[in-house]
Amino acid sequence: MSATTLGWIGFNLFVVALLAIDLGIVNRKTHVVSVREASVWVGIWITLAVAFGVGLYIIRGPDPALEYFTGYIIEYTLSVDNIFVFVLIFSYFAVPAAHQHRVLFWGILGALVMRGAMIVAGAALITRFHWIIYFFGGFLIVTGIRMAVRRDVEVHPERNPLIKAVRRILPVTEDYDGHHFFVRRDGIRMVTPLFVVLVMIESTDLVFALDSIPAIFAVTRDPFIVYTSNVFAILGLRSLYFVLRGAMRKFHYLQFSLAAVLCFVGTKMVLTDVYEIPIALSLLVIVALIGFGVGASIIRDRRRPTPLSNGK
Repeated sequence: MSATTLGWIGFNLFVVALLAIDLGIVNRKTHVVSVREASVWVGIWITLAVAFGVGLYIIRGPDPALEYFTGYIIEYTLSVDNIFVFVLIFSYFAVPAAHQHRVLFWGILGALVMRGAMIVAGAALITRFHWIIYFFGGFLIVTGIRMAVRRDVEVHPERNPLIKAVRRILPVTEDYDGHHFFVRRDGIRMVTPLFVVLVMIESTDLVFALDSIPAIFAVTRDPFIVYTSNVFAILGLRSLYFVLRGAMRKFHYLQFSLAAVLCFVGTKMVLTDVYEIPIALSLLVIVALIGFGVGASIIRDRRRPTPLSNGK
């Protein structure tokens, strides 16, 4: 068995173990996740991601490690856009706070499988059809421009084809039944609204993956690095949601930073055969763009007059 195969098997076993500890031990009991608890877990996931990158540096050298960290930062920052949509979905369906963690856990587990399949497909397409890298690049530039000019994001579950299919095929209960996705009432197997929310989360993540997966292929064509950086970003997404869900609207300029990152990465892909932008420079530009958006948002929020000062 090759070292590459052992690396894939070992990493996936490690992820399964982490998820088993998360659901089976740490979050075995249904509860409302506090900001403090979520912050601790954000730190744990980031520490694990950094430790993996250091291990990659020791085993494979500086270039793969730099590619991994750049890809991880791209995926992690782009996942912030997912969080805003998650907030809207949970609000629309009035999901109890105590059950949101369970939905995100299974939603992220499904996202890992979907993204793994998309990464394998994307790598195969780029290897066989080199020109598709230009398509991905142009797609990211257009997506970045659309993100920059868009106004408020709206959620319309009634327009989601998967939600329509679920309601057409399966009977849905009128109310929630604790943390259960499936229940049996009057001898009939039914799904709860919590399952509908899970389907909505999965379908929106699939849409976001269409942006993030091509973005990381601008950094590296190594499927293992693409996959591992994606996985660590997704694993940290759930905890990051509970930290930021009440403060998303304060990051007013972050949307423009994310848009700029997509446009930069798209440009890097389009220019791939003309000029190869160094990975270190790419990482510096991406961190600077995100830092500018976060910093500008914080400054804007601090300068905003309080209701008390308005009344003077």
